[in-house]
Amino acid sequence: MRTAVFKEYKNGYYNFWFENGEELAFEEVHPRVLKQYDLKHDKNLVEQEFRITFVEDEDGDDVIYRVESLKPI
Repeated sequence: MRTAVFKEYKNGYYNFWFENGEELAFEEVHPRVLKQYDLKHDKNLVEQEFRITFVEDEDGDDVIYRVESLKPI
């Protein structure tokens, strides 16, 4: 698990900034997470800090990042 701040949902991507200054745009979020947190519409979640778990899936030459879990801090 890492610490990240949710920045926005834009153009189909969920954008998070990590404690080391890295920014990652996630294409997918596990449905269980979206059931708990409406990242697309709930503006109260913007700037919220989370403990985040994610995976990298390689699809040929493409890498897809998927959020597996979120826990607010």
